[in-house]
Amino acid sequence: MARNEIRFEGFAELSAAMKKNLNMSAVKRVVQKNADQMNQHMKDNAEAAFTKGYSKGGTASSINTEIKDGGLTGEVAPTTEYAPYVELGTRFMEPEPFIKPAWETQKEQFKADMDKLVK
Repeated sequence: MARNEIRFEGFAELSAAMKKNLNMSAVKRVVQKNADQMNQHMKDNAEAAFTKGYSKGGTASSINTEIKDGGLTGEVAPTTEYAPYVELGTRFMEPEPFIKPAWETQKEQFKADMDKLVK
């Protein structure tokens, strides 16, 4: 099954500018902090959103965080095969979104945290 992905563009330019102006350990701390917060938001959303009985906690407990690229990339995702069906729904079941709402909240915090570093 194809994995849903969210991609940012322009990070090469941002990374080059930050390398000139910032201590990269501060950037890595922001990435780690935001990945951990995203993980918690997704788990909280999963526990609150799963009211229709499709998922009984396996999805929430499967949400993992992986830090890559020397600390510059954080990936947060559930590992259950059925998570996309719960998130997006099917023709037989309504969606119970837990990833996108967490993303919408966390992306603003990440932007604010990165802005603090470059100012």
